[in-house]
Amino acid sequence: MPGPAVSIRDVANHAGVSVGTVSNVLNRPDIVAPTTRSRVLAAISELGFVPNDAARQLRRGRGRTLGLVVLDVSNPFFTDVAKGVEDTTGAAGMAVIFCNSDGDPNKESAYLDLLEEQRVQGVLITPIDDANTRLVRLRDRGVLVVLLDRRSPRPDLCSVSVDDRLGGELAMRHLIENGHRRIAFVGGPHRLEQVRDRHDGAMRAIAAADLAPEVLRRFDTPGTTVAAGRDAAARILGMPRSTRATAVFCANDLLALGVLQGLTRQRVRVPDDIALVGYDDIDFAAAAAVPLSSVRQPRQRLGQTAATLLLEEANSPDIHRHQQVIFEPELVVRESSQFVRSGG
Repeated sequence: MPGPAVSIRDVANHAGVSVGTVSNVLNRPDIVAPTTRSRVLAAISELGFVPNDAARQLRRGRGRTLGLVVLDVSNPFFTDVAKGVEDTTGAAGMAVIFCNSDGDPNKESAYLDLLEEQRVQGVLITPIDDANTRLVRLRDRGVLVVLLDRRSPRPDLCSVSVDDRLGGELAMRHLIENGHRRIAFVGGPHRLEQVRDRHDGAMRAIAAADLAPEVLRRFDTPGTTVAAGRDAAARILGMPRSTRATAVFCANDLLALGVLQGLTRQRVRVPDDIALVGYDDIDFAAAAAVPLSSVRQPRQRLGQTAATLLLEEANSPDIHRHQQVIFEPELVVRESSQFVRSGG
């Protein structure tokens, strides 16, 4: 016959702490000193204490799960972001429901409905629409929301993003300094804030160099995929040589890898004939047939920071202060853009 169940008071007595401290270790471990937390966790393990998580969930009204909604699960950028989220939430004893909106507003809305039905504590999301009223409704119903890879338009909503205008400026400045005066920007759809900001940053670099706006020609794409990049390469190569771009800046690395495929299949040399810069610096960028120059984002830190903000608000709603965290990108120059053109 099994003995009586171990109680939270038994754990507190064994660890030499108060019942409240044990409760904090279980529910708000970040506020407990590491040595105390280790002592309590050791007592839990030695006594075989099993927290009544179901009861805690019912008291709170929400489970120990979070939702993560990303634009494109096939993009390694979001895989790395998800890794950062999972590392942080896993350490806090939380589980993550991973959802792929695939850039489709209907899928995004359906996933948000599902996550609310699952009574998640919060949602981390890279929204398709800048002003998604559905997210405001979620907050009004008690679901915490943090925007991920997107600046918040509201002061009462946390967000974690990268200064994409600066990233676009860094990429374009590099190409201009290497002598390029006919440059293509490949990216879309333009409704995505990240794409718009990277293009705006590129235009800012052109203005700072006292060059005409016509230096940059935009090639819109239906998505940010390798296939869309290949199609854009065909359109660029379809231009007369006298007006064809000598450099291409892509809104992300998947597009850049597609452009690289399209160019090399037509025996166009990169960077000798056309230089190429991507964005995100995913692992495939350095491993490409021609190592790809790219604007690096702190992908895992984005996920870690967003998850931390959400957990802080969940655990300490009375003292939590909403933040809009913005990281700075950096340009990583590799072989794909190192060729310097002479003569302007």
